[in-house]
Amino acid sequence: MSARDSIARVGIFQGEVAMNETLAKRAFDRRMFMVWAILFPLIIVAGFARTYYLKGLFDVPPLPSMLVHAHGLLMTIWVALFATQVWFISSRQVRLHQRLGYGGIWLAVAIIIVGFLTALRAAKFGSSSTPPGISPLRFLVVPTTDLLMFAILFGGAVYYRKKPAEHKRLMLLTAVNFLPPAIARIPVASLQALGPLWFFGLPTVLVLASVAIDTWRHKHLNRIFIVGALLLIVSYVGRLVVMGTDTWLTIATWLTSFI
Repeated sequence: MSARDSIARVGIFQGEVAMNETLAKRAFDRRMFMVWAILFPLIIVAGFARTYYLKGLFDVPPLPSMLVHAHGLLMTIWVALFATQVWFISSRQVRLHQRLGYGGIWLAVAIIIVGFLTALRAAKFGSSSTPPGISPLRFLVVPTTDLLMFAILFGGAVYYRKKPAEHKRLMLLTAVNFLPPAIARIPVASLQALGPLWFFGLPTVLVLASVAIDTWRHKHLNRIFIVGALLLIVSYVGRLVVMGTDTWLTIATWLTSFI
């Protein structure tokens, strides 16, 4: 065998190794996002089953308005959309994924508008979802920050739509962003007693674990993924700090004056 043939064989072997590694990473991504496509709906249903999805089976107050029902319906569609989009990519139906993604932009706009109006009404007139001992006006910072983070993360996902690695990780973070309200409603008294340590702590652990596993498998840290994750975690602490300030109380009072 000539030296040229040997070099060619080595090149072919290295190319096959690189291709196999790429395919393995793609398979890992599909598994990780499929786990999230299952986990996200399960947590949402577990949290909102008593007060929304299966409320007819429990002795709970009726929905205070059609606006709240519209908010719940839009969020349910978003959860279904997230799972469907993951399935389309896993089954290599990229065109369908892209077409549905454009519809997701309009859905996101509707979620932000309806969610904000729902939060304002709850802050002004009170809501059973407001934790006991906390002023509805002060608690307004929590749902408004949820919507702000959703706008940032989803906006980033749209911006990076032609970069699949960044796009899908930002979309994963939009799912994490909506977990705390559901986790806080899971009817386990011992967990609910933990307060923010539970409903902000669990998403923090889940997202940091996802970043760590993703980094280990791909052998590099996706900077957009970690920046988005840290921004989300910092927002958990930030809203708790802002909630107790007089400045926020003034802002919340002003915002609810339009309702």
